[in-house]
Amino acid sequence: MNSFAKYISEELDIRLAQVDATLELLDAGATIPFISRYRKEATGNLNEVQVAAISDLNEKLKDLQKRKDTIIHTISEQGKLTDDLQKRIIASWNATELEDIYLPYKPHRRTRASVAREQGLEPLAEIIMAQRESNPEKAALRFVKDSVTDVADAIKGAQDIIAENINESEGSRKTIRQVFRRDATIASRVISKMKDEDGAQKYSDYFFFSEELRHCSSHRLLAIRRGESEGILRINITVDDDECMDRLKRHYVHGYGPCQSLVSEAVEDSYKRLLRPSIENEFATSSKELADDEAIKVFGENLRQLLLAPPLGQKRVMGVDPGIRTGCKVVALDAQGNLLYHGVVFAVGRQAEYRKANDPSPLHLFQEIVKRYHIEAIAVGNGTGSRETSDILRQISDVPTYVVSEDGASVYSASEVAREEFPNEDVTVRGAVSIGRRLMDPLAELVKIDPKSIGVGQYQHDVDQAKLRHSLDQTVELCVNSVGVNLNTASRALLTYVSGLGPSLARNIVEYRRENGAFTSRRQLLKVPRLGNSAFQQCAGFLRIPDGENPLDGSAVHPESYTIVQCMAKDCGCTVIDLMKSAEQRQKIDVQRYVSDTVGLPTLTDIMKELEKPGLDPRAQIETFEFDPRVKTPEDLVTGMELPGIITNITNFGAFVDIGVHQDGLVHISQLADHYVKNPNDVVKLHQHVRVKVIEVDRRRHRIALSMRF
Repeated sequence: MNSFAKYISEELDIRLAQVDATLELLDAGATIPFISRYRKEATGNLNEVQVAAISDLNEKLKDLQKRKDTIIHTISEQGKLTDDLQKRIIASWNATELEDIYLPYKPHRRTRASVAREQGLEPLAEIIMAQRESNPEKAALRFVKDSVTDVADAIKGAQDIIAENINESEGSRKTIRQVFRRDATIASRVISKMKDEDGAQKYSDYFFFSEELRHCSSHRLLAIRRGESEGILRINITVDDDECMDRLKRHYVHGYGPCQSLVSEAVEDSYKRLLRPSIENEFATSSKELADDEAIKVFGENLRQLLLAPPLGQKRVMGVDPGIRTGCKVVALDAQGNLLYHGVVFAVGRQAEYRKANDPSPLHLFQEIVKRYHIEAIAVGNGTGSRETSDILRQISDVPTYVVSEDGASVYSASEVAREEFPNEDVTVRGAVSIGRRLMDPLAELVKIDPKSIGVGQYQHDVDQAKLRHSLDQTVELCVNSVGVNLNTASRALLTYVSGLGPSLARNIVEYRRENGAFTSRRQLLKVPRLGNSAFQQCAGFLRIPDGENPLDGSAVHPESYTIVQCMAKDCGCTVIDLMKSAEQRQKIDVQRYVSDTVGLPTLTDIMKELEKPGLDPRAQIETFEFDPRVKTPEDLVTGMELPGIITNITNFGAFVDIGVHQDGLVHISQLADHYVKNPNDVVKLHQHVRVKVIEVDRRRHRIALSMRF
């Protein structure tokens, strides 16, 4: 059994056998999507979220184990490692507790206490700490020698040792932590000279801010931390110092007398100089980590929703990147997303206004492109000029127009991936292509862009970047594999996220496809350089070949289960194709007959679902949308106005909505519904079409307050 299994089981409230089986699969190189989709019998039907949680906690514990090994080694080298101490270290799985145990043995920089120890004052510290000596000055006399110049110097050195010992005591640190955990307050104040600066106004809510740390939401904490990093705010975390010192004194000071007074002074010094700064810094770090985790969680959920946004599918699309000064960049794409045409149309702005009387109108130019390339849908970026351009395009009959988020399109257009795809085109053309392709398949296009550039999170630059990257990569991987990938059309970027592949094998697949033509069988993957049996096992079920030699190659049925389906077909007296086409034939199947030691009901149930709808895309159907024609700028907004909108971002404190005025409005969490909302994701989803009411327009701070309560 994995040494971490018991702890993970208790921490995540998942049965030990399930955790142990999952860890065994992970250690063998299996991916999270593969385990959750194709090893349900082994894991007891754990979903991808549970498997991911086990994987993440396992990695965290591995890091903690390395830290334990370092601590044990360091203490052992000092000759201070006892059996009891080693047992305590081994038994601890709490990072804070572990560092408390280690603190007295941790190599220090030179401190006041270490100097005093070098001066031989530790015995005096022990005498004072015992609090039985009636005349500590007399006791100190015999320590006055060499660099210890007088009794006061000796006593001060002894107090320094006592103060450090108190700081390094596990009990002391637990006591102060309790107070911080219960009563700590975080406060921010504006730095006076910055108060009237324009850049400071976005932090005006935090100029004189104070809140209990345990109640401070992640977005507020990250906001004030950003204000601090920009030199606008000053932050501190405080508790009742008197209560903390009283608690410590009750523990360390026994009775009344001269030694007790010296110990009391040492306690105060320890708290003010060592303990409080240390614990304050600890809580500043831990609260930031919690806020990071919450923000990353929100970011991941928003990204998941964006990646799983409804696709238009394989249609001929015109992509339009709106522009005023430089015109609209227009591309025509075939059903596979290949570039057929690119050009510029001056639809809005001065150039459009000053065209000659006999010049064709922007509408006419767009219609010509639609007609020439048999366009079936139009994708318009939501940037500057989007409303005006969309209004023109919607006059084209029988061709629906969709407004598409262009966040990250400029990042893609300048990327290595874009240069590989379109080496002879400039960035404007690549950006318009990206907008068009996002309509056809958001997932396939967005995987080419750094998730942080897609614009679906807050404070992404303020959180732990390693944690953010891990979370977002994991989110992309789970989304890609939940949908499945067409092996013959997928880009290298998309293939990279398929279970078991990665950048190198993705590149090899694309090169093999280019040299040998389209794949006709999943088994051909084994001919791809460096793609062995292990990688094949992990990736095969997520790669689809529509109309392949084997009909199952277009489904999510794993090749390892093909024999089961073939056996079902044989028992029904038909072919596999017949089984997939005929509900009547499938109804004849008693899945219990096919249960074995390796294949259970979960796998068989999944197989039957796939036979019914092979390769079914789990994403919803796309819908068209139009903004209210009455509003085009914030100046057009009137309190009480009801408007259609699209959810563009979701946070812990509410949802941002595009209402077509080039500035998103905020529906605060309290305005999302007529009932209490704990999590905005319970009420709204990214890109959801909603109806909102304007409740406030703050033009000075560029804020629009909206409500979904009617």
